[in-house]
Amino acid sequence: MQRRTEVATRTRTDVHVLEAVALSATRDAAVASHAWVGRHDKKAADAAATEAMRRVLADAPGRGTVVIGEGEKDQAPMLFNGETVGNGLGPDFDIAVDPLEGTSFCAKNLPGAMATIAFAEPGTLWSPGPGFYMDKIVVPPAAKGVVDLTDAPEHTLEKVARALGKRVGELRVVVMDKPRHQGLIARLLIAGAAVHTPAEGDVGGSLEVLLPTGDADLLLGIGGTPEGVMTAAAVRGLGGDMLGRLAPQRDEEADAIRAAGMDLDRIYTCDELVGGDALFAATGVSGGSLLSRPRESKGSVLAESLLISNGEVRRVSHTTFGSIPRVVPGNS
Repeated sequence: MQRRTEVATRTRTDVHVLEAVALSATRDAAVASHAWVGRHDKKAADAAATEAMRRVLADAPGRGTVVIGEGEKDQAPMLFNGETVGNGLGPDFDIAVDPLEGTSFCAKNLPGAMATIAFAEPGTLWSPGPGFYMDKIVVPPAAKGVVDLTDAPEHTLEKVARALGKRVGELRVVVMDKPRHQGLIARLLIAGAAVHTPAEGDVGGSLEVLLPTGDADLLLGIGGTPEGVMTAAAVRGLGGDMLGRLAPQRDEEADAIRAAGMDLDRIYTCDELVGGDALFAATGVSGGSLLSRPRESKGSVLAESLLISNGEVRRVSHTTFGSIPRVVPGNS
């Protein structure tokens, strides 16, 4: 009995430690990239977020392994797959990361950019190998277990509407505004659903579906695999549901996936994408309905974060001494 109590206490302590690391990592990344809001330089903003996040993770009390990172598909700076971080003096954990989700939102000073990260038990995060894109369905807890990625979108709308006690015409669906989604968006509109089409940011769109205060009922379409795994961590924590399937956007990507022995037709459940306890954290960069942007006040920087852990959602306000970094013109 004493041994079990010690293990449980140590596990709770580890969770608190990792929550603090995740929040520090996203906060620092958000503040660093906020300096690039409106400067139309996506890569500089992403680099600032990545470097700030890596500094926090380098000193983390534990040993983290980046299982899935952001950057390879668009040659942006990244925390690379397989990179290990931390000082080793604490729990082992896996990492899925997008230091700056919504790089275009940040560059153009549009709402929706966030710094995001997910931690999970070692060996529990799915690795997509050479797959950069995946087809996804995300639904709230009330629609858990009712969707199928092989269904026609009209059938999916009917199932979700029935589960939520709504008419199809009352549903609000998030689909990223990409050329690949033109047909899907048209079918959803013809079926009677309202469709929100952000230019990017499917993690943010998924949070709108999952959070009780969110403004969407369903997310559909193809987005990045890093965002998919991080979304799965949030889905698992909030009791929603998610299905995913690799969806290569180029022949070279499809060939690499097949060469890695992966099945392009396989549909992954949320528990296959994240197979153990996980936490998700995000901090606002450019503001929006989910999270406010960092701002200065009386010699301090204020930032807002969202933490999903142990089945709970917490909003965290950070106050740190100092100021938001300045960008020197011509020195990007």
